[in-house]
Amino acid sequence: MRIIAVGILFLCFSIFSSLSSTVSNDKVPPRFPSSVIRPEQLSLATKRGTKLYKARYFTQILDHFNFNPKSYQTFQHRYLINDTYWSGPEKNSPIFVYTGNEGDIEWFAQNTGFMFDVAPYFKALLVFIEHRFYGKSIPFGGDKDIAYSNASTLGYLTSTQALADYATLIIDLKKNLTADDSPVVVFGGSYGGMLATWFRLKYPHIVIGALASSAPILNFENITSPYSFNNIITQDFRSESENCYKVIKGSWEQIEDTGSRSGGLELLRKSFRICKNYIDADALESWLTTAFVYTAMTDYPTPSNFLNPLPAYPVKQMCKSIDDPTTGNDSFAKLYGAANVYYNHTGTTTCFNLAYSPDPHGLDMWSWQACTEMIMPTDGNNQDSIFPESQWSYSQRAAVCKGYYGVDPRPNWITTEFGGHDISRALKRFGSNIIFYNGLRDPWSGGGVLKNISKTIVAIVAEQGAHHVDLRFATSQDPKWLQQVREREVKIISNWISQYYHDLANHS
Repeated sequence: MRIIAVGILFLCFSIFSSLSSTVSNDKVPPRFPSSVIRPEQLSLATKRGTKLYKARYFTQILDHFNFNPKSYQTFQHRYLINDTYWSGPEKNSPIFVYTGNEGDIEWFAQNTGFMFDVAPYFKALLVFIEHRFYGKSIPFGGDKDIAYSNASTLGYLTSTQALADYATLIIDLKKNLTADDSPVVVFGGSYGGMLATWFRLKYPHIVIGALASSAPILNFENITSPYSFNNIITQDFRSESENCYKVIKGSWEQIEDTGSRSGGLELLRKSFRICKNYIDADALESWLTTAFVYTAMTDYPTPSNFLNPLPAYPVKQMCKSIDDPTTGNDSFAKLYGAANVYYNHTGTTTCFNLAYSPDPHGLDMWSWQACTEMIMPTDGNNQDSIFPESQWSYSQRAAVCKGYYGVDPRPNWITTEFGGHDISRALKRFGSNIIFYNGLRDPWSGGGVLKNISKTIVAIVAEQGAHHVDLRFATSQDPKWLQQVREREVKIISNWISQYYHDLANHS
């Protein structure tokens, strides 16, 4: 069976949905979970009587690592800034920087409430820097048709170039603000959390510490099992209900059998309220897989609107629908109820569209990154998996990437550039001031750092936590464990800043 779902970050679905007609029989690279984002707090600015941020642009160099004429081309690099709480350079007040993910930086800023929540306490300047080739930070004159056209232009889309962008922009910003002695702390979730980690390791002269939330920096070659991701999803559902797990696990063969029979596709359309423009058994499986994966990732303890509007504890709600006795033995009715938790919590959707629609937030170029350096095995399934049994195939990924982009992936590059093997031993020697947060209900936690590496490289692990839940806006309904996670993060960051001020005073 082929399951190609729509978009993971770090996930198990296809970022190449648009290529389905070209590579319909191949699995395609996964996208990070943060790739379909809607703001949780659109009304926040109105409530506070001020804008969350102002947009600014920096003239950024195209290529930081070569000196040929083309390298000196520039593009307009967008960042967002909020100085509402900043005490200014006179007091060397801190600067908190979000290292942007694979998408429009505004969506990430609107979903990273932790930084806004703690800014008054630290009297911090907030800066959210967009990742090159996403949002409005498009090289080659801002023309996506040119920037995205082929490997010769997309070759400038790499994590190392992005980190160098951040370093260049931060140095220039501090200079312009006469804030050379203001300490910088970087924050990031998902891919942004990976970048925050790597930024601290690569540019310790610029940043004093990093909060890396749900950052699967170990989800690379021969470090994390390709079965880990889906095993965690399986456990999330199975821990709620054994029946729920069995219904989902047994549904894939039933969908395929139904779809292959005469009139079966029409039955599937009616059972799942699929719009009349398109129906396909593989697409339906992908649609359901997307719901299960993203629901597991965002199994937050309070209602959210991160990926889709969801209730609190959505995995529990999905299983409640599947276990509903009124649906009897009708598996499709049970699955339809579960899918509604993810796709139609508001109750406003009358039919579901399985046809591909272009991503409205400029996130599609994660496919290039997943075809070059971000080779993150996630789609292995063992016999107990909630999804059909399958093996991770690097050769299949490589063939798809070669066919579409004309490039061969470099699966060993990330660990060569940033490390990963024996990370504890390596970072003990030279690393410091990194917080790794992971929630064990997050499928990406299998590739995260789950144990303290040293006194200053700390792992915060929440048994009930989901994907970068600590970075969400705080609410009065947050459980005690989540409040304690954030309190601990604030305390650690406070210690970093205090030590910095102490060292600065002694140096002076």
